[in-house]
Amino acid sequence: MSRHRKKDKAFYKLGLRISFYTGFISAILTFVIIYFFGNVDISSSLLLSGLVLGATILTSYFVGYKLQFRRIKVLERVSKNISKKRFEEIEDLRTQYDDELDYIIKHLIKSSRTVEREIQRLNRIENYRKEFIGDISHELKTPIFAIQGFIETLLNGALEDEEVNRKFLEKAMRNVNRLIFLTKDLMEISKLETGELKSDIENIYLFEIVKDVVESLMYKADKEEVDLIIHPFDQNIQIRADKNQLRQVLINLIENGIKYNQKGGKVEVGIEPCEPSDLKIFLFVKDTGMGIDKTDIPRVTERFFRVDKSRSRERGGTGLGLAIVKHIIEAHGEKLTITSEPNKGSVFSVSLSKIAS
Repeated sequence: MSRHRKKDKAFYKLGLRISFYTGFISAILTFVIIYFFGNVDISSSLLLSGLVLGATILTSYFVGYKLQFRRIKVLERVSKNISKKRFEEIEDLRTQYDDELDYIIKHLIKSSRTVEREIQRLNRIENYRKEFIGDISHELKTPIFAIQGFIETLLNGALEDEEVNRKFLEKAMRNVNRLIFLTKDLMEISKLETGELKSDIENIYLFEIVKDVVESLMYKADKEEVDLIIHPFDQNIQIRADKNQLRQVLINLIENGIKYNQKGGKVEVGIEPCEPSDLKIFLFVKDTGMGIDKTDIPRVTERFFRVDKSRSRERGGTGLGLAIVKHIIEAHGEKLTITSEPNKGSVFSVSLSKIAS
């Protein structure tokens, strides 16, 4: 603060220069008028011109200092801050003059704030990039090292043992599949987070989407000995959504319900009203699986976050499924709600905009 006060007391160089120019011009004009047209002797004319010179310089400097100097220092401060990428709160200096200098100050401060927001945005993107690369490196490392280990073991002699080589090749293939799923999900979430993937919103029949997804995942449920159930609802209900993205949301939620369930468990899909609005409904996926601890619920939609890491990797989870769901739902302007209790199951509810019938 003391540094700024010291700068404010400095000479107003531009004002001083303008004052001298104005003073000399006024003095010359005064001398010409009183000497040539006022019949005043030369010594008196020079004396009066000198007084006019001094008075004009002082008056002009004082007026310029009061009207301009403080605002020019603000312009200097803002422009230096922009060049140094250092920003601080500067009030919008408004005076009763509302002149060109005020206009320039106002727009420079506005530009400064725009630059600050853009730098913050770029910093967020850079931090996201670094974090994303770190996460990808960590996630790719596990299956790649596993595949490398299986292949090295086979090359070191296990290839001749038919029982061992088949088992190792199957394990290597599982890790290859995991890499494929991870790459697909990474591409999907990258497009969603950067805004590259746009939603094609249209009127669609909700029951058709639910029935199609459930039928396509029935084989997985049967394999895991989990019942997959649709609660009947009005087949004529239409909603506003992107058909493919909503299908992806349902697939991810139902697959999670199957994956983290237990034998003899069930996954239920249905809708319920969204009070108090008649034009909103909740599409829910309810499971009887392992559940989520209350402290973990806020984090389950983060990239690569897993409640049970060992089980996720064992079953081929990429840790991106719920993050993709969250981004798709938010891109639709809707809301994802999660309720869960450990060892009892979870309910994932998605709000959807219904078309009035």
